[in-house]
Amino acid sequence: MSALSVHDLCKHYRNLHALDGLTLEVGEGEMLALLGHNGAGKTTLMKLLLGLTRPTSGEITLLGAPPGPHHRKHIGFLPENVSFSGGMKGREVLRFYARLKGASLDDAETLLDRVGLSDAAHKPVRTYSKGMRQRLGLAQALLGHPRLLLLDEPTTGLDPVLRQAFYGILRDLRDAGTTVLISSHVLTELELRAERIAILSHGRLVACDTLDGLRRHADLPVRIRAVKDGTERRLEVRPEEKMAAIRQLAMEPVDDLEVIPPSLEDIYTHYGAETDRADTARREAAE
Repeated sequence: MSALSVHDLCKHYRNLHALDGLTLEVGEGEMLALLGHNGAGKTTLMKLLLGLTRPTSGEITLLGAPPGPHHRKHIGFLPENVSFSGGMKGREVLRFYARLKGASLDDAETLLDRVGLSDAAHKPVRTYSKGMRQRLGLAQALLGHPRLLLLDEPTTGLDPVLRQAFYGILRDLRDAGTTVLISSHVLTELELRAERIAILSHGRLVACDTLDGLRRHADLPVRIRAVKDGTERRLEVRPEEKMAAIRQLAMEPVDDLEVIPPSLEDIYTHYGAETDRADTARREAAE
């Protein structure tokens, strides 16, 4: 069953097409990474899913129904820029949002501990670092055990240890059935964590698949690195030529052999360039 479904979704602001015919489905318990350049339509999509703005056309279904107030208890959202009242203490902030969402105050205490803020819960938010505010934002997004979690650049301001802890929390939520839609520019974090990856460009969905599926479709070269007697040799071969190249290199003993498939960053760059070429061709054809 789909937790999130949009069909032919459009959002236009005068001459700007923020989203243009987007069709996408995300299953229950799935983690989908949403990638795209600034202005690609990622934040617009999240605003539409949250009911903060209305589509120009198209359909949205969340947890089996159109967006509305009834979803408030079931959706968690962490915006890119977290902002709380600086005069309130961390515990007061989270209890305030728990009341708004109808969540248990005990849930608020548990989440403060889960995001590592128990010791700072009595301190005013204005004394928090950016990373601490981000963790408080994550805690408020998790109130009420959401069935759908929308995250916009969620690891901003987190150090590597906290990033690992953050993704551990997401893994537990996903395993418990929560659907996660995560938008981030930190592609290395998403490469091995998201079941599928959706790439937006200029309001359109240009690709959506598993990492292996995107690699197959992009047909980018595989890099092979071989080291013998301190001398390094690097090759780039087509995916279908990989095994033949490895066998050829292995005919003579080597000290080290490394096969490097296209990274998510390589794939993202490929689709961005491909879209730019298509847009240029359309403009030229229209002139």
